[in-house]
Amino acid sequence: MIEAGSLIRSLSGRPAARNFHTFVINEIGLGIVTGKFPVGSILASDAVMMETYGVSRTVLREALKTLEAKGLIEARPKVGTRVSPTSRWNYFDPQVLSWHFYAKPDRRFYESLFDIRRSLQVRAVHLASERRSAEHVRLMKYWLHQMDMSEGNLEAHGLAGLEIHRAIAESSGNSLLRSVTGIVELTLALALKSLADTDSASYRSASISAHDALLHAIETGSKEDAQRALNIILDLDEAQASKLVP
Repeated sequence: MIEAGSLIRSLSGRPAARNFHTFVINEIGLGIVTGKFPVGSILASDAVMMETYGVSRTVLREALKTLEAKGLIEARPKVGTRVSPTSRWNYFDPQVLSWHFYAKPDRRFYESLFDIRRSLQVRAVHLASERRSAEHVRLMKYWLHQMDMSEGNLEAHGLAGLEIHRAIAESSGNSLLRSVTGIVELTLALALKSLADTDSASYRSASISAHDALLHAIETGSKEDAQRALNIILDLDEAQASKLVP
């Protein structure tokens, strides 16, 4: 599992694994997504991987089962463990998504990410405008305040933004829309990554203003205004993320 916000927290470097099981999953999964282990290739034998990663057979087997459940690999008798085609990967898995943060920038993939984020979040803000409670609005405003107070801290800005969108998904009343969190975090992390070595003041200012308008629209029940503000947020993030593509 990967905790919400952990990808944004890793902007200054890759997160450390919490245990051997997590370590092996991260090393192999990241290797697959970044192309170190190409699609169609056969992974090393259990004995070699046990020595490479310094783990027991039990830990290795459990890690491989986890990766197989994510659609990244397929174990075949007398063949070995093969890296699956990308069409079989579970892209809604937050961990699979997080590994793409470290992969070579891909314009088509980034466009796909924002297409899905836009379609799901438009529905979320529409429902939130109908179903939000006073507590939901209070929570969103708290995180908007945290975003405003973040000043030049991009990590704090990103975490506050993520929490706002998590609260919107929660207030929609549709539990399935919570699955968009991984996509929101990856697209937001990519946008922030492009700002790491540049002046981020204009981006942060525009983002805070758009989130303020979004929350006001949700609170007052205006679906059209909520969607308009959301589109500004998405356009800002997509424009920034696209700068990572050569």
